[in-house]
Amino acid sequence: MTSVQQTEARQRFKGAGLQSTGNRPDVSVLVPAKDEAENLPLFMEQAKAVFDRQPYRYEVIVVDDGSVDETATVLERLEAEYPFLKSVRHNIRRGIADALRTGYLHSRGSVLVFYPADLQYKPEDIPRLVAPILAGDSDMVAGYKEGRKYEKAFVSGIYNRLSRRLFKVTVRDLNSVKAYRREVMDALPNRPDWHRYMIVMAAADGFSVSEVPIPLYPRHAGQSKFGLGRIPVGVLDMLAVWFELRFARKPLLLFGVLGAVLFVIGVIVGIVAILWRVIGGVGFRPLINLVETCVIVGSVLFATGLTGELIAAQREELSKLAARIEDLSRERDTSEPR
Repeated sequence: MTSVQQTEARQRFKGAGLQSTGNRPDVSVLVPAKDEAENLPLFMEQAKAVFDRQPYRYEVIVVDDGSVDETATVLERLEAEYPFLKSVRHNIRRGIADALRTGYLHSRGSVLVFYPADLQYKPEDIPRLVAPILAGDSDMVAGYKEGRKYEKAFVSGIYNRLSRRLFKVTVRDLNSVKAYRREVMDALPNRPDWHRYMIVMAAADGFSVSEVPIPLYPRHAGQSKFGLGRIPVGVLDMLAVWFELRFARKPLLLFGVLGAVLFVIGVIVGIVAILWRVIGGVGFRPLINLVETCVIVGSVLFATGLTGELIAAQREELSKLAARIEDLSRERDTSEPR
């Protein structure tokens, strides 16, 4: 989605997203759940108590991400008890990013909220998280953890410091609960584990970001899904997001410059080798090898940049097409009687 389309989308949201039409909810709470059968009943009980006191309409989309416990059975029972609940199931575990995408596709609210089911964050804090967006003061709100220490605090601290330095985003906690306009999700690529960088990519696309403190509590039940194996994956994802933001639209800036520099170095070294041979009467084989390497690698990198430009152009066209389809879908939803 281009910056112009994002601006138009935000303007449409401000004019229409805050007024309920019929039974359409204002806020959709997206809850990825993996083996959370023990937590979901209490989560829904607390959510209902909170939602009943709010002036805005809420819905909860629980995405059962390949659970192997009784999560599916529990959700079936809870759906009959809570009208605002809708459940969706992945047959296999696909990760939080895919769960959020699935929840987004099944949601109807103008504001989306990412909230885990483990009750380390209480539903009572959801209204505070969405308030700046519903008031029109922010496009995205991040919750930063306060209170008790948690098991991955050290890793999370390093991750947040690296991210702030690399992406120049001042938000203290990038990988926590968050609320955002629906248009933010429209603009994000659907990549595994990239939900951690949702704030970074939204800020890079021109959406405004703010933060509010959210208390952190011990898990009510179940076990954490965090493992040390995620650390190298997170580092590689960070580099991939950095490349996406810096060079995805203009890959020739990276590959073309590197290729041109190597090619020029190869030409200069070649001239030096020729002069050395003609004037000094001595040949030096390593210089010839260096010339060959620089010229070949430089040519390949430059060609890669040109190919990347063609791919980037096609990607931009697909983004425009997707944005147009989304606009037509919204127009259809608006025109349909409630």
